[in-house]
Amino acid sequence: MKKFLGLLGVFLAILMVAGACTTKPKEVEKKPTKTEHTPAVAQPKKEEPTVTYPLTGLPAEDGVINRRVIGVMVNNFSLARPQSGLHKADIVYEVLAEGPITRFLALFQSETPEIIGPVRSARPYFIELNNGYGAIYIAHGWSPQAKTILESGVTDYIQGLYYDGTLFKRVKFRKAPHNSYIPYENILKGEKEKGYKLTQNVEPLPFLTQDELSTIPGEPMEQVTVTYAKDNVVSYVYNPDDGLFYRKINGEQAKDRETGTPLTAANVFIVSANHRFIDGYRREIDLDSGGPAYLFQKGKWQVVEWKNVHDRILPYKDGQPVKFVPGKTWINIIDAKQGLNGAVKID
Repeated sequence: MKKFLGLLGVFLAILMVAGACTTKPKEVEKKPTKTEHTPAVAQPKKEEPTVTYPLTGLPAEDGVINRRVIGVMVNNFSLARPQSGLHKADIVYEVLAEGPITRFLALFQSETPEIIGPVRSARPYFIELNNGYGAIYIAHGWSPQAKTILESGVTDYIQGLYYDGTLFKRVKFRKAPHNSYIPYENILKGEKEKGYKLTQNVEPLPFLTQDELSTIPGEPMEQVTVTYAKDNVVSYVYNPDDGLFYRKINGEQAKDRETGTPLTAANVFIVSANHRFIDGYRREIDLDSGGPAYLFQKGKWQVVEWKNVHDRILPYKDGQPVKFVPGKTWINIIDAKQGLNGAVKID
């Protein structure tokens, strides 16, 4: 029995050794190879639409596009030049006021100058143009007809006759009636005092897109001159470097009095309208009937028509509105008796 057990033990030991010899070696665990992954395509961000000022079409850097429009009557008599603040106006109308002397209606919305002037008296057709933009009307003095219109309540206004020496300041370097100025901050004070709204939803003008700017129709030009009188000759000289027209008066560059900033425009719009005298030197001007006009943009000019659209004088061609180049606009209204051919020279 002992002998048997001994043989069994030897036999089992042999089996164990044989099993160990035939056991497969443990496979080494392989690390997964690094695979190439297609990088995720970055989704383009949706660009927010650029906020632009309604009367210039330029980007609104301050984001304030609902500032109430301010319309200021600015003197253009020779002793009133150079004026203050015109370089920051979005739109400037130049229209005959007394005899051969023109006057400006300067409309401010995107920019606010420190001071504006000299401020001069109101006329009915300027009030009409002002109302096309829902502007608060600033004047110092008025014709009898303009007084009746303003006192009827159809227009928010601040009259220098009532605020001479308070909101309106008399400067020492000029003589009356060419020395009345109004700081912009005083316009705000006057608005609040009279309870006028300080904001409004301004209906924007139509402006060309960046792509459309390269397709502006018209004939090339370098300068356009408008002659109101021998001593009131206005020129706009095109500068291809910045695409702007530089305004000159009697051959001299027109500039802001305080800053020396030249007066420029992206659009020059010259329209012909019927004028008639209602007394020895004051006029009525037909701003309703429309008529011939010239439009100057990016060194080109074209013949268009003007129409009164809700008291805004706008260019049309073949019955369709013509868009403006983004920027400031000067609108010169001339007497139809002179006509475009008689008053305007294009070089």
